[in-house]
Amino acid sequence: MFSRELIRDSLSRCLTDTSELGLPGGKRGKVRDSYDLGDRILLITTDRQSAFDRVLASVPFKGQVLNRVSAYWFENTRDIIPNHVISVPDPCATLAQKCSVYPVEFIVRGYLTGSTSTSAWTLYSGGSRNICGNVLPEGMVKNQRFPRPIVTPTTKSDEHDQSITPEEIVGTGLMTAAEWERASSAVLSLFRRGVEMAAANGLILVDTKYELGRDANGDMMLIDEIHTPDSSRYWLAGSYEERFSEGREPENIDKEFLRLWFRDNCDPYSDEELPGAPDDLVVELSSRYIRLFEMITGMEFEPVPEMDPLDRLRMNLQKSGILQRPEPCLRDGTPSVPE
Repeated sequence: MFSRELIRDSLSRCLTDTSELGLPGGKRGKVRDSYDLGDRILLITTDRQSAFDRVLASVPFKGQVLNRVSAYWFENTRDIIPNHVISVPDPCATLAQKCSVYPVEFIVRGYLTGSTSTSAWTLYSGGSRNICGNVLPEGMVKNQRFPRPIVTPTTKSDEHDQSITPEEIVGTGLMTAAEWERASSAVLSLFRRGVEMAAANGLILVDTKYELGRDANGDMMLIDEIHTPDSSRYWLAGSYEERFSEGREPENIDKEFLRLWFRDNCDPYSDEELPGAPDDLVVELSSRYIRLFEMITGMEFEPVPEMDPLDRLRMNLQKSGILQRPEPCLRDGTPSVPE
C-alpha cells in the first residue's frame, strides 16, 4: 500500500533523463524518451511533468503509472485491434514494434466539454453544430453526454494540431477511404471498451486520443499510449448526475492545480527560469496519479522505490537483452577474456 511518506521519500529518486543509457536513435519528448532499435522501438515514460510546453516538475512514480496503465489497456483491447507492444521490460518501459505512423490523432469524445479553443464545448458554445463532420443537435449544455460518441480527428503537428474532417483526411491523402473506415471503427470500439471497464471501477471515460500506425506488413496497429491519465479525461461516476443536474462541474482527479500554481507564481510562458514546484504539491500530484491507476485498473499500485529508477531501468534492460551488459574488466581496464 503506497503512502504519502513513501512518495515524499522518493522525491529525489525520479526518472528524468535516460540519455545515460547510451541507446541509439534517442529522441526526447515532453514526457517520454524513445530509442530506435531498428525494427523495434523502446519507449521510456519518465517522471517529467509537462505543461506550457515546459517541464514543471518531476513526479515520483508517474512514469510507472502511465506505462503500466497503457500496458493494462493494450492487453485488454487486443481483440479489437492489434497493438505494437512486444514486452514491458520495466515498469517505465515498453518495447514495441516500429510502425509507420498515420499523421492523424483520433480523438473520441463522449461528452460535450472542454475549455481549449478547439474543444467541443468551445466550438459548440460559439455556434458550431458541425464538428469534424459530426452534426450535433441544438439545445445541448456543457458536460452533457452525446447521443453517441464522436470522432474528432486532428492533424499531428509539432506546433499546433488542427481539426480536420474525414473527407479532408482522405482528400489530402493522409489515409485512404478504407483506412479511415477501419480506423474510425476501431477507435470507437476501443472507446466503448474503455467506457465499460471504467464504469465498472466508478469512473467515466469522458474523452481520449488514439494513435495508429502500420507495421512492416501494412497491417493497422494501435500505438503510443491508451486511456492513460495524460491522454484521457476521467470523471468520478458516482457524483456526475447530481452535479450535472445542478449545473456544476463534474468531479475529477486532475493535475490542473499544479498549472494554476505556476500561473499564480510566475509567467510560465515567458520566464526564462521557473520556480521549483513545492514538495507538497508534487506529493499531492503523485498521489492522484496513483489513485487513478488503482481506479482505472482495479489493481493495487505496487511502487518500485527500492533503488534509483535509472539503475533499475538499466538492470532490467540488460536482463531483457535490450541493453548490452558491460564487459568485465581487469584492474588495469583491459577487457577480461575467459580462456
